[in-house]
Amino acid sequence: MSDYRVVHLDEIDEISDGREPLRPVRHHLGITAFGINTWTAREVGDRIINEHDETDEGSEELYFVSNGRAVFELDGERRDAPEGTFVFVPPAVKRTAFAEQPGTTLVAVGGIPGKAYEPRGWEIWAQLVPLYQAGEYAAVADRGRELVKVNPQYPLLFYNVACCEALAGRTEDAIEHLRHAADRSEDLRRYAKQDSDFDSIRDEPAFKEIVGA
Repeated sequence: MSDYRVVHLDEIDEISDGREPLRPVRHHLGITAFGINTWTAREVGDRIINEHDETDEGSEELYFVSNGRAVFELDGERRDAPEGTFVFVPPAVKRTAFAEQPGTTLVAVGGIPGKAYEPRGWEIWAQLVPLYQAGEYAAVADRGRELVKVNPQYPLLFYNVACCEALAGRTEDAIEHLRHAADRSEDLRRYAKQDSDFDSIRDEPAFKEIVGA
């Protein structure tokens, strides 16, 4: 039996991080070679892609307007993007996009040149971002632990849970989950050295051992 997948966009459940809802295409299909997701705007004028660049990560991104019409702002320059338009954006370019029609949907594909793609699961963590931003760290940690149980393949989930546990004063749990994350991702091990979320446990011998301080 072949293991290919055929899925309509509407069959992929939406997730919201408090901005426009995204559909975690990569996670839903189990893709591990590249990142791909979609964002859909409800109304005209809604921001579909948050303003950002990829300088830190070095990711190249390709956007495709699969439905509706969008306008992109690329380093401050506005570009019209009707249905069927591709927009390629190098890492250093600041980008954002707004809907010109209700239901406008963008497909986004990304990867870092010369580096193997590392799926981290940020897409499914996105639903907890509003709680994190509200400072509900214990609640985020509790819900994040459930995500980890179902999705143990993603080191970023372990890392983010560890962050919230540290912020909630759960030192032993934070150390345990950070160790899992660091064992799976050297990038996350290095990032933890400077992450202020871990300030409360930074002097713990176990933390220093994990990050190599």
